Amino acid sequence: MTVLRYAAFTRDPAAGNPAGVVLDADLTDAEMLAIAAEVGYSETAFLTRAADGWTVRYFSPKAEVPFCGHATIASAVAVAERVGPGPMLFHTQAGEIPVVTSLDADGQLTATLTSVPPTVAEVPDADLAEALAALGWSPEDLDAALPPRIGFAGARHLILAAATRDRLAKLDYDFERLRNLMLWRDWTTVKLVWRAAETEFHVRDAFPVGGVVEDPATGASAAALGGYLRALGLIQPPVRLSIHQGEDLGRPGHLTVDVPEGTGGIRVTGNAVAMG
Repeated sequence: MTVLRYAAFTRDPAAGNPAGVVLDADLTDAEMLAIAAEVGYSETAFLTRAADGWTVRYFSPKAEVPFCGHATIASAVAVAERVGPGPMLFHTQAGEIPVVTSLDADGQLTATLTSVPPTVAEVPDADLAEALAALGWSPEDLDAALPPRIGFAGARHLILAAATRDRLAKLDYDFERLRNLMLWRDWTTVKLVWRAAETEFHVRDAFPVGGVVEDPATGASAAALGGYLRALGLIQPPVRLSIHQGEDLGRPGHLTVDVPEGTGGIRVTGNAVAMG
């Protein structure tokens, strides 16, 4: 068995979000979790062939997650490098995820996933207060134009908007306190965003439930963010969003998010490159 290593949402192996990829992974749950822990990335994807595509499961070093965007992009590029670009279907615990791989204008492989239909929910006041306390944020640190919500596009994310780029840059939180809250509420990440322009965002994703402080580039939460912005009328679909992530970690990545009209899935696009 070979564990492939790819950086997603970048063309630079030293940037973006690293993901493990295991093709033809005939393994037990315990074996997959042990491999993910040994690899040490925020997620490792395990693929087995299905009649109409691939069955994919995602494991962080600590637990299985229902869906992971950056590992989906990495897996699709890994498959395309071996069989050629084109459409494929991923069967995940969150639902069916169509993916299309192609060559971009520079001849580099790129992948576009379409999420399950997103949903948005209110955040209970007590949960918001506890999250802010764990982050060391005050209510004044939030951007009132982008209210806190729970976004879902395959996994649940608490979405909080920072009022300034400086507030976003200073991420130093109580790991265990935030982890406990997230486990209790079944949140996969806490997505922290700052709106630089109408369609441009800088984001960070706290991921203590996965055993890491921060996820460098997060496709699942990017889809959830697109659904959140559409549901709250904060954008005018159809629209393309540009999302920058990983800069504060020294692993810059770029995610392109296409938000269609209506209630359908959100498209997330990015490159991926093998790491060494």
